[in-house]
Amino acid sequence: QVQLVESGGGLVQAGESLLLSCVVSGSISSLNSMAWYRQAPGMQRELLTTCTSTGITYSADSVKGRFTMARDYAQNTAYLQMDNLKPEDTAVYYCTIGYGGTWPPRDYWGQGTQVTVSS
Repeated sequence: QVQLVESGGGLVQAGESLLLSCVVSGSISSLNSMAWYRQAPGMQRELLTTCTSTGITYSADSVKGRFTMARDYAQNTAYLQMDNLKPEDTAVYYCTIGYGGTWPPRDYWGQGTQVTVSS
């Protein structure tokens, strides 16, 4: 059973930073791709960034230069460093992992963590 648990969300002011974490338990290896998504109220889910065993493979224009994904394979943890946050970044943020069945990776999802950015 694979489980993903996100943490690190909260309420911040515009221009501030947050670091989201996603701990993965279960059968996982460095070959598994991971991704971060977000969904704002009334909006479609948005893919933010993907990471394979070769590195970052995608970064959405909306967050490029501000958000950075990283993985700690020893700790089975993925991170999303979010800098210069804007009110439009307010959303529930999800991490996902893939086992080759989907692209972008989304075979398993975490429960999400709320990020709220005030102006």
